[in-house]
Amino acid sequence: MLRIDVAVIGTGAIGAAATWRLAERGVGVTAFERFAPGHSFGSSHGDTRLFREACLEHPDLVAMAQSSRALFRELERLSGDELLTITGGVSIGAEDSDAVAGAVRAAEAASLAIEHLSAAEVRARFPQHADVADTDVGVLDPAAGVARPERTVRAAAAAASTRGARIVTGTTVTAVEPGPSGVTIRTADAVWTADRVIVAAGAWLPAFAPWLDLTPVRTPLTWFTPRDAGFDIADYPVTIRQVDAGTVMWGHGSIDGSLVKLGLGDLWGTERPRIDPDAVDRGVTPADWSRLSPLVERVLPGLEPVPTRVEPCMITISPDDQFVIGAAPESDRVLVAGGDSGHAFKHCLALGEVLARDAVGEAQELELDFVRPARLTG
Repeated sequence: MLRIDVAVIGTGAIGAAATWRLAERGVGVTAFERFAPGHSFGSSHGDTRLFREACLEHPDLVAMAQSSRALFRELERLSGDELLTITGGVSIGAEDSDAVAGAVRAAEAASLAIEHLSAAEVRARFPQHADVADTDVGVLDPAAGVARPERTVRAAAAAASTRGARIVTGTTVTAVEPGPSGVTIRTADAVWTADRVIVAAGAWLPAFAPWLDLTPVRTPLTWFTPRDAGFDIADYPVTIRQVDAGTVMWGHGSIDGSLVKLGLGDLWGTERPRIDPDAVDRGVTPADWSRLSPLVERVLPGLEPVPTRVEPCMITISPDDQFVIGAAPESDRVLVAGGDSGHAFKHCLALGEVLARDAVGEAQELELDFVRPARLTG
């Protein structure tokens, strides 16, 4: 039986970040990955992810985003690669909509500098948007931008490896069994034991933590071709637009002179069936854009309404749409990390730091009660 200090199951965004932050502390860490860091079979791919400081999902996410931003800059220094590009961003919708009211609430709680726009100002500043109601408003978040998921995961894994971490690729963990003196980790061809284990398995997390009510779902990533000018990211920055109570569209302009990335918010009336991550459909069909395309034609007529590029992705939704980060109820030797709920990537480096602190018993600097497992288990 092979003995290690801390094991990490999965090197997607959060797992790779945790591996790096543990290795940074000189902890002996071994990470297990069924594919390879930066793969396209989970939740951490698709070229870009939105980064927002005024996080509409919860006011305490502001400090988490700020912590993550500092770690993005540190990882950029180590890797020499651009991982986070600040473009500014706008949320558009009715004043009491989730997209607008949530961003304002987060900004006010953290005393962030934001700019308020009237409907007329939204139309003038962002003429790409059609069907802006007179009752709509906008909120500008100057700290918003886009992060690069594949680059970030590979950079974190490389930084961890440079600092002594071992990353075992092409290896599927079949069991995690806590005991009084350690945690047994089983793979197809070996048995390991660790003092602590971080299970950051993404859509596969429910198999390791059935006590959590997590739902993995398939969600398509879609890119559209402009018909008109004005869709470079400088003109069409990070955008959240709430069209009605059950419809939120997110996206950003082209970062390479070609396609515009758009999607539907998974937390607003977008019904997606639970999937088995080992049997997820990796093909694409018109059903993947059947709801989004009519919306694009209506509110962004300067784009071709049928996407030019489509890729399947998976997210894992928690009952309250917040992450699940912390100790399992049966053993504090097992830490779980998941329930991304479609808005975790911007926070992944901060969450890796949180997990590293948990694993070695360091005090936390962030407010975490709203993401701890205890809120869901009683």
